[in-house]
Amino acid sequence: MHARRRGPNFTYVSGCVKYMIFVLNFIFWLFGGLLVAIGLYAFIDKWQATGLIKLDTLYDVILNISLLIALLGGVVFIVSFAGCIGALRENTCLLKFYSLCLLILFLVEMGGAVCGFVFPRSLHGFLELSFTERVVHSYRDDPDLQNFIDFAQSDFHCCGLTSDGYMDWSKNEYFNCTSPSVERCGVPFSCCINPTDISSGLVNIMCGYGVQNYPVAEASKRVWTSGCIEIVRSWAERNLYTIASIALGVALSQLFVIYLAKTLEGQIELQKARWQT
Repeated sequence: MHARRRGPNFTYVSGCVKYMIFVLNFIFWLFGGLLVAIGLYAFIDKWQATGLIKLDTLYDVILNISLLIALLGGVVFIVSFAGCIGALRENTCLLKFYSLCLLILFLVEMGGAVCGFVFPRSLHGFLELSFTERVVHSYRDDPDLQNFIDFAQSDFHCCGLTSDGYMDWSKNEYFNCTSPSVERCGVPFSCCINPTDISSGLVNIMCGYGVQNYPVAEASKRVWTSGCIEIVRSWAERNLYTIASIALGVALSQLFVIYLAKTLEGQIELQKARWQT
């Protein structure tokens, strides 16, 4: 039997693979641009409102919510742009950069998961230090951080971060019992079990005042006393199979996209070799 001859229009590059990578990355490219726009808008708005943004340490950068969103969006924008243009223009350099970035992201995620299981105490200490340092210096000065903490405490029904629970707020300059502020020995209103005043329907921001003077049994009648890390850990343990399934799905999706990128890269190399011969 004679082998079927390939016509002059034959190409090794699969249109299905090529445009699948293009469409997927085009969506993420738009999403990354949206994140950059939202992050920069929030960052500039906060800068104009406060007149000062502190970025002296790594903690300041990590816990600056608007800046973190902008940086995350920038990474997504650049990587997806490389995948989008690399697939559309059949550029192997951009595709290699794209697949390398995805591989690094995959390895970082796997490393973070392993560290979370192997070094729980070290991770706990890092989060505790990050929280206390940031809250002491910037809880009232950084509106984004304050809103994030209030949201987390009210939604997860927790107060503070560590195993000390509501007593974590004694490390804050406003809620410390030695503070001249009216909030001394108190906690934020987001720690309160029922912060809404029944008669007026408004949030009672003074509902957590003086709570640090009470023992846990008495304080638990007014505020949530457990730290947010313990609450989140308990929630994760209850939903372990769901979280593991989602994580596995994300990991397999990343590996599949890396496989597509490397497949397209190989097809382009074969096509170039055909042209040269």
